[in-house]
Amino acid sequence: MPSPLGEFLILRRSRVQPADVGLRSNGRRRVPGLRREEVARLADVSVDYYMRLEQGREASPSPQVAAAIGTALLLDEHALAHLYRLAGLTPPRTVPTAAAVDPQLAAFLNEWPDHPAFVLGQAFDVLAANPLAEALFLGFGPTGNLLESMFLDPAAAVLYRDWETVAASMVASFRLLEAAQPREPRIAEVRGRLLAADARFAEMWTGAEVRGGRLRSKRFRHPEAGDLELHLQAFDVRAAPGQELVVYRAEPGSASNAALKVLQAARCP
Repeated sequence: MPSPLGEFLILRRSRVQPADVGLRSNGRRRVPGLRREEVARLADVSVDYYMRLEQGREASPSPQVAAAIGTALLLDEHALAHLYRLAGLTPPRTVPTAAAVDPQLAAFLNEWPDHPAFVLGQAFDVLAANPLAEALFLGFGPTGNLLESMFLDPAAAVLYRDWETVAASMVASFRLLEAAQPREPRIAEVRGRLLAADARFAEMWTGAEVRGGRLRSKRFRHPEAGDLELHLQAFDVRAAPGQELVVYRAEPGSASNAALKVLQAARCP
């Protein structure tokens, strides 16, 4: 049975076409993407060794071999870092993310009344938010988890004008989070609930996308404020490893800025 590393290699191999890596395709192929022997040749490892990696009979490649396989599979920096984590080449983060927000940071959020801002904790739980963020994101759904609200709250499909793109980006970031903390029960709980409850999440999860960071901007269709396009920045909270501060802003003088002010006046007196 393939290990998580083997499953990742199989999925990523299926996405690379021979022409992508300068190989000729000789006729019809039974499976999409590269053959195992082609990856092995490109990575300069034996076919038997690469097959053992995919089958889960070998799980500890050297950093040099992992890097060579990553190059053969055209992995970007985030996917390569994920491969390293799955291969046990980078230590997972063992300190749990704090479940409470520092009072000074919470006060700081409220001192930004013109910008939606919130703090994410373990597994994309929203730990604190200022009133404008609560209004923009409709309370973050019934569970207060950003990922769960994306898939389980019907309002999200309307709120995000580019729902498919935003959802795929969030799932890819969550996969990276899981690789860094493979034994974190809260992450496993959220993943398991979504796999059982939503076929769209399951499809995106099995796609094995891995991506650090988030989209630089998002488009909303808010039931009270109308259409908005907001830019965002995310910052690690250094005093609480694992927490993340996310801040949204509209371009000054734009229609989105005017819409945000409408929302602020209606919901944040």
